[in-house]
Amino acid sequence: MTTQNLGGNFTFPGTGITVKRMGYGAMQLAGKGVFGPPKDPDAALAVLREAIASGVDHIDTSDFYGPHITNQIIKQALHPYPDNLTIVTKIGARRGADASWNPAFSPEALTQAVHDNLRNLGLEALDVVNLRSMHGIHGPAEGSLEEPLTVLAGLQQQGLVKHIGLSNVTAKQVADAGSICKIVCVQNLYNVAHREDDALIDSLAKDGIAYVPFFPLGGFTPLQSSILDDAAAELHTTPMAVALAWLLQRSPNILLIPGTSSVGHLRENLSAASLTLTQEILTKLNGLATPSAH
Repeated sequence: MTTQNLGGNFTFPGTGITVKRMGYGAMQLAGKGVFGPPKDPDAALAVLREAIASGVDHIDTSDFYGPHITNQIIKQALHPYPDNLTIVTKIGARRGADASWNPAFSPEALTQAVHDNLRNLGLEALDVVNLRSMHGIHGPAEGSLEEPLTVLAGLQQQGLVKHIGLSNVTAKQVADAGSICKIVCVQNLYNVAHREDDALIDSLAKDGIAYVPFFPLGGFTPLQSSILDDAAAELHTTPMAVALAWLLQRSPNILLIPGTSSVGHLRENLSAASLTLTQEILTKLNGLATPSAH
């Protein structure tokens, strides 16, 4: 496919790592419920290879996707990796035999998770590791991250982890983390309708720290969907592409990791990087924010 600049570039602070703002999230490469093998392994390989061929240089993953399977698919599809590819993973959870998501915050569990990611990705060091807070399963909740972050910082000192980020966290947790180690990115729930992190995004932008929203199109009402649908029709694109384009225009420190197991959907998602939303469309979309977001 013909690619644009995929949303421009972002440089992680003090790292020398520069990525295009439109990346790819590998969560959907595993089976149903992010558990077990994919229904179509060849399609999973094809999506990854198409992403790289289209200019994507930033993949988000975790060894608890599958578990293990998603990272193994990434290795099979792309190893040896392009020199410019940045792989970001996350630790802090473990999957149960029943596909449950369980906290895994002990020093032993965190260390094992880093080694599992290294082994299954075929790497000697992980570019970025996000510590996912499990204080709140369905959203951020206050609670100290000092102990697990100290463990992760120790693994960084050993050379197994290059850089550290946070996921599913509060603004206070981000601020507290800075006294333990350098934080290069934050990954939280955020989209055009769910904007509780507006102030955090602006604060991180001032410090040059990346913000990576997940579920960029989740939780929309029919009314909200109709507004997205109308904007998509006007721009001859998809509602998802409009939602992603809104995020790219929201703040220059936002990096996107839309996930899909379909090459067709991948191309639709990546097309968002070449969209420019008019002020009229932006005004309508900005009005979608839920009351609790402000």
